[in-house]
Amino acid sequence: MTTKLGNIVTVSSDGAVGVLALNRPDVLNALNRELMQELVTELERMDRDDAVKAIIITGNDQAFAAGADIKEMADESAVSLLLKRQFDVWDRIGGIAKPIIAAVSGHVLGGGCELMMSCDLVVASDTARFGQPEIRLGVMPGAGGTQRLTRAVGLRKAMELLLTGDTMPAEEALRCGLINKVAPVELYLQEALKLAHRITAQPPLAVRLIKQAVRKAEDLPLAEGLDYERQCFHLLFASEDQKEGMRAFQEKRSPQFEGR
Repeated sequence: MTTKLGNIVTVSSDGAVGVLALNRPDVLNALNRELMQELVTELERMDRDDAVKAIIITGNDQAFAAGADIKEMADESAVSLLLKRQFDVWDRIGGIAKPIIAAVSGHVLGGGCELMMSCDLVVASDTARFGQPEIRLGVMPGAGGTQRLTRAVGLRKAMELLLTGDTMPAEEALRCGLINKVAPVELYLQEALKLAHRITAQPPLAVRLIKQAVRKAEDLPLAEGLDYERQCFHLLFASEDQKEGMRAFQEKRSPQFEGR
């Protein structure tokens, strides 16, 4: 099933994986407010859909997203931007419980790079280039670029990319830990789907709690993170999937997880 919205193409693949494709090719998928609202609305819809177990966000071969829509922002003032609270919609991505995989190619710049870093896993084509070039426009990232990039690649590399506006090719991004996998441009979306299906084969409750615990690790001190991990660990022993998984292991058969 394919549904076309204004700036998003929604594709359901095999039921368990939802695919959201950014669809502003004439402007290299520049992220305007309308697109971001549509994207997050669709993410939240898929998060509520029990048939969807994982979500992919992608663009096209030329561009995942080349950044913010500069025409939309050029005449804004500090006060007008504050009043519009434009980053509130970005923050809602962090509330998505299901795993989100970014399948990216071509330009992954500015807001596009920030959107990618908001996802849980990244599969990139070998033509992808990553960067935060906002400094060249007299501004800086505002949707997580300074924070998530530093956490992903370390202070020195993040500082270099942010202060120069330079871009980084896919193989270097892989070495730095910014992305998970590089594939040929004709295969990157297929590789993302393979990864998504490997995840959807796992017990949904464990997937959800693992995502939450790993995300907490970015912010919590170790002792608090360990406490949170153990709470999640114990919760899973109240699930039918835990009983099924361990029973199947002992019986040497494949488990049938139900998400309960």
